[in-house]
Parts: sequence; C-alpha cells; structure tokens
Amino acid sequence: MFLYQTFYNFRNLKNDTIDLSSREVYFVGENGQGKSNILESLYYSAYGISFRTHVESQIIKTGEKNFSLNSVYKKTEDDIQKISIIYEDGKKRIEKNGKRIHDRKELINTVPCILFSHDDMRFATGEPECRRFFIDQSLSLYDSEYIDLIRNYKKILKSRNLILKDHKYEMLEIYDSQLADFGLLIQSKRKKAIFQFNEIFGKIFQEVTGIEGVSISYHPSWKEIETENGKIFPSLQDITDLLKRNHERDKLNETTMSGPHRDRIDFVQNHKLFVPTASTGQCRLISLILRVAQSIYYKRTTNLNPVLLMDDVLLELDPNKRAKITSLLPEYDQLFCTFLPGEPYERYMRDTTKIFRIEKGEWHE
Repeated sequence: MFLYQTFYNFRNLKNDTIDLSSREVYFVGENGQGKSNILESLYYSAYGISFRTHVESQIIKTGEKNFSLNSVYKKTEDDIQKISIIYEDGKKRIEKNGKRIHDRKELINTVPCILFSHDDMRFATGEPECRRFFIDQSLSLYDSEYIDLIRNYKKILKSRNLILKDHKYEMLEIYDSQLADFGLLIQSKRKKAIFQFNEIFGKIFQEVTGIEGVSISYHPSWKEIETENGKIFPSLQDITDLLKRNHERDKLNETTMSGPHRDRIDFVQNHKLFVPTASTGQCRLISLILRVAQSIYYKRTTNLNPVLLMDDVLLELDPNKRAKITSLLPEYDQLFCTFLPGEPYERYMRDTTKIFRIEKGEWHE
C-alpha cells in the first residue's frame, strides 16, 4: 500500500506531500488539472519510467531544471519500501531504502502496479509489436529473468542486424546460435503465458459483452513442429539451420526476417480475425479486459495483490458494463481512479474511499 508521495517540480503538481494511505483513492477534476499526473507519479515510482513520455525533461515543472519524487510503500507491516527518484543536471538517480540502484529491474518487483489507460486501445488495434509488448510486460511483472532474456535477445538482434546492414558477415553464424538460444526461450514463455491468459480472457469477454468464442491466438515466427502428440517447439539446431538457410534473404533485406520480434498475436473468433470487423466499443473492451486479465494473471501467478491505476478508462462504458468490469477485478492492494466531476463515482466508492479534488495541480480531500 502506498502511504504517501512527496513531489518536487513534478509536472504541474504542487511541491507537497499527499497522503495515499487508503485502499481506494479517487482523483476528481476537470481535464488538464493534474489527475493523470498523480497516476503517472505512482507508475514512475513503480517502474522508474513514465507511461506518457520517455523524455525525462518533459516531466519537469515549467521553468524548473530538476525534479524529485519520494514514495513510501508498505508491502507488509514489517516491510516498508522507500523509493526516491531524483532528476538533476540531466541525469536520473533511483534509490530504494537509501541505496542507489543501477538497474530498473531491481525496482519492478517492489510495487506491482498495473495501469489501465486509453492508450491500451493499441493492444487491440495497433501493430503486432503492441501485443508482443503487452505479453512481455505481463511476464516481466513477476519474472526478472524474463527481463534479462528480452534484453539479451534485443542486444543480439541489434548486432546481427548491424552486420547485415554493413555487409560484414563473418560473425553471422555465431549470432545465429545466440539468437536461436534466447529466442526459443522467449517463444516458450510467451506460449505458456498466452495459454494461461486464454483461460481468463475469453470468459470475461463473454460475460461483459455476451460474445462467445473470442480468444487470443499466438503465431510464433519460428513455427512449431507437428508430431503425433501435438505441436512442439523446434530444437536449437532446427532454428540455427533455419537461420542459416535464410542468410541470403536476410542479406538482401539487410535485417533479420524471423524470430520472436516477428511473432504475431491476434484476437480470433471461430478461427477468424475478430478485430477487423469489431466495433470501436468492442475493441475498447478488448483492451480493458486485457488489463483485467493481466491483473488476475499476476494475482494467480504470484499470490500477491496488485496496485491498480485506472486513468479515466470507465468513462466511455455504460453503467451496466462499468459494474461488470469492476466486479471482475481481482483482489487488489490499492485502487487509484481518475474521474471527471460529472461522473457517478459515488456508485463505486466505499465508506473508506478517499476522494481528492484536483485543481491546477493542487489537491483537496
């Protein structure tokens, strides 16, 4: 549970401390007043990056040069984590319990935040890369080894693509072997995760929309092999041989044409693509239900309750669907929501819900 946060030159928020020690916290205000900035600060504390920009200087309050963010998160009565993120002189420093950390993966498992935002629509309608990112993020929430796996794969892929572009092929077979090694592990973990997601996603989608048979389909770039006992992943030797056979194609295109970076993840119904004929509302629900499934998946995998950040995502739903979505959320550690003043947030609140009115970067309980 977040206990409090202290801001200094963070976005347009006032330099002060906000008390977040409630299981449910609602931020209510007009657009542009700072509601999403507070959710951004919670996400920033959890991951050391923003979900809105990768340019740190854009987070600084106008007219200032530095910013800092201090958070206190209580995992248990005996386990309290203090997180400080300081940006000054163009450099970022992250500290946990007073000790500087040099890799964000040391931070990721500290505060298990799951963000619901309008940008999630890209998981339904965006490029294949967006859906790969979602699955990779779901795995990274609890598996720090997967973070290293993805990093290593991307590093080898970048090096392999560079020698293809520069027409320097001496190291190509060495990179083939390394790419196959890391890539097969990624595909194996993705397949297992998507199988587990399908046990959650389809049921929720049907319950909310009444539409049966919608599921997530995984198409690995390195095709599985048909056997009498079903499909199995190819061996390391199979993939290195495949990469070698495709050398001329990769040389011609000056890039690596196969591997997990080209996996496809689709939403299907009766073996047909669902999104191309789905309405905007149905695509919005896909993205929202994916986050619900991600929260349930995290809870089942770790037996820990996530912190949920919901940034105006209920705004476009009718009251019936809002009620269904909120009833399907897993047990959570905390829930932070943003609302416009006219929304019926009173329907969802409890006696212990803390409500802040946000105006011009200031908050009033």
